[in-house]
Amino acid sequence: MSLIVAIVFFALLIVSMPVALALIGGAAIALMVEAKPLAVMAQRLYTPTQSFPMLAIPFFILAGNLMMSGRFGDYLVGFAKLVVGRFRGGMGHVSIIGSVMFGGVSGSAVADATALGSALIPVQKKEGYPPAFAAAINASSATVSLLIPPSIPLILYGLVTSTSIVDLFVAGILPGLILGLGLMSACWFSALFRGLPASPSPGGFRAWRGQALGAMPALLMPVFVIGTLRFGIATPTEVSVMAVAYALAVSGLIYRDLTWSVIVKAMVATAVMTGAVLLIIMASSVVQWILTLERVPQLLSDWIIGSLDQPWMVILAMNLILLIVGTVLDLPAAMLLLGPLFIGVGTGIGMDPVQLGLMMVINLAIGLYTPPVGTTLFISATIAKTSIGSTVRALLPFYIVSLIVLALISYVPAVTIY
Repeated sequence: MSLIVAIVFFALLIVSMPVALALIGGAAIALMVEAKPLAVMAQRLYTPTQSFPMLAIPFFILAGNLMMSGRFGDYLVGFAKLVVGRFRGGMGHVSIIGSVMFGGVSGSAVADATALGSALIPVQKKEGYPPAFAAAINASSATVSLLIPPSIPLILYGLVTSTSIVDLFVAGILPGLILGLGLMSACWFSALFRGLPASPSPGGFRAWRGQALGAMPALLMPVFVIGTLRFGIATPTEVSVMAVAYALAVSGLIYRDLTWSVIVKAMVATAVMTGAVLLIIMASSVVQWILTLERVPQLLSDWIIGSLDQPWMVILAMNLILLIVGTVLDLPAAMLLLGPLFIGVGTGIGMDPVQLGLMMVINLAIGLYTPPVGTTLFISATIAKTSIGSTVRALLPFYIVSLIVLALISYVPAVTIY
């Protein structure tokens, strides 16, 4: 059945069928060919929707949408410009720092790329940034939000591999900051090569105080999330609900830009994003059941470990597979499909599940700005009104930095395990 699922799935992808529907189609045909009752598929589609921890996803998405719908973004960008605008390629650094800070609110690279790209790319173009370079900065930096908690991919990985979401959130902070600093270094060298200017903002105590106070409520969101989880005050699902309450309080009482239209818009956007993710989760559940029934994870683990002599070679093989898959599959689908497969391989070589989860996230994040599917790549190129080819060429130094950080996460456990 697994072979039938794979053949039908990739055939449907070639004809531009959405990933979730391609998974369901492949599973349905495989069950019919093997004369299995389709009622099994209905049951497997329904089962993952009854997971209590799954509720964390829509609530964190809603909290991010509420926070990003008003003046929060202006304060955040203004604060970032005060901090890093003075360096060469200042507006590029603003985009990267903004992504680090946005990551603590949205947990979504697509939301990050859309929100920050729409605000910053036009400004960067006015300051003389080549459109392709502006798009490259936005496309790559948006993926930092996938490591900074609350991260939707880390939640998905924790759910399908039974790994502690709290541990994943805590472990993602340092790699996220390292990736952010690495991308800033790539931006600085590229700006030096291109002769791009700094973008200092008028300083002074009043300017710093105003921007810092304005951005502070948003900057405290990840501190609130991690602190509440780390000290065992609440579960991830409970914290996600508290994050929505926090976002409503900040937007309504501090920024004072919360209106009914903002709430409705945020809820509609949340429903759309949650529906897309949930449909992939449901479809992946059917495929995972088929793979487990045929012992594919165990067979794959035994084959990889038996074929490769050293743990470092196994890790390299997993990285190569993830990098390739990340370029053709959406991140949630790839995480849900490969997580259960690779957890057995990682455990077989003594790799910590938390380290494996972060390694998977950054691999698949690179796929978000790599053709042919690259979501943040297409979003950024569209906003910058430039071609995909020129954007990919401008991304070269950012690819190099991301691969270096990937190697650190893969081979230096101390970066992710505390």
